[in-house]
Amino acid sequence: MATLSVWKFDTATGADDAGRTLRALHDGALVTLHDAAVVSWDIDDRKPKTRSLDESLGALGGAFWGFLVGLIFFVPLLGTAIGLAAGALSASLRDVGIDDAFIEQVRASVTPGTSALFVLSSDAVTDEVRKAFAGTEMELIQTNLSEEDERALREAFAN
Repeated sequence: MATLSVWKFDTATGADDAGRTLRALHDGALVTLHDAAVVSWDIDDRKPKTRSLDESLGALGGAFWGFLVGLIFFVPLLGTAIGLAAGALSASLRDVGIDDAFIEQVRASVTPGTSALFVLSSDAVTDEVRKAFAGTEMELIQTNLSEEDERALREAFAN
């Protein structure tokens, strides 16, 4: 079963540091990293910046991360018509385990001056992952996806 998680850091660069650690864990076969994106929000910026952690992963692709991050951070700022269309799309995310509570929790947590690491992973050697992140200040928000949900998510955002 894959896990979609969002790790929030209290600095705009924390997600980059954690991403490097997570990639090393993946390379050491201590976690299977399917895809990941970094969201960084400098304190003086009006909106966050998003980038793929590693283009070689790309299980979901930029369309998925762009949509999810846009839904979380930009839909509240858009007009009614666009908001309604995004609302219809977000309803389909509930079908794959991403509900309104998850979106609201991320929206409330990731603010200017912070960063977040969005990760789709599985098969973690939990003790080793904990050791690798020991002493790292972060807030973890997590949604578990079934294999069926993961497959639906991949199909919905296939390139």
